[in-house]
Amino acid sequence: MLLRAILLGWGLCVASVAFGQAAPARVSGQSLYLPVYSHILHGEGGGKAQSARVLVSVMVSIRNTDTLRPMRVTSAVYYDTEGRRIKDYVPAPRVVAPMGTLEIFIPRSDDTGGSGANFVIGWKADAPVNPPLVEAVHANFPTGRSIVFITSARPIQTE
Repeated sequence: MLLRAILLGWGLCVASVAFGQAAPARVSGQSLYLPVYSHILHGEGGGKAQSARVLVSVMVSIRNTDTLRPMRVTSAVYYDTEGRRIKDYVPAPRVVAPMGTLEIFIPRSDDTGGSGANFVIGWKADAPVNPPLVEAVHANFPTGRSIVFITSARPIQTE
């Protein structure tokens, strides 16, 4: 009986999340904040124990979700943990076709961003479009173990 009540409650939560999501409004441009990590810490930390630092590669995926109109990625500025600008990976606007994707890759060996790195990604379109889906896939595949996780962008005000 208790298991049935738990499953029913879980099902209602899942259903409310799935049905509660409306399509985002069409817009003609945004600035997006994307958290990324050039490394993560794990272990005990503090005292005599040391935290282990694990480097990860980062693939940023900027996906045009509009089926009819292109969009332009106008900038993709990478910042480190201290908020210092490292590099603009899109120094000139890049057109992303309808349903197309622009990828940015930061190799595992590049740890300049730190654990608090981030991107601010700017994009525009000539007419309102579905906003892009922007995610970062972090990965490290050493022998015997694997680390993979995703972070997602969110709109911010930059002015």
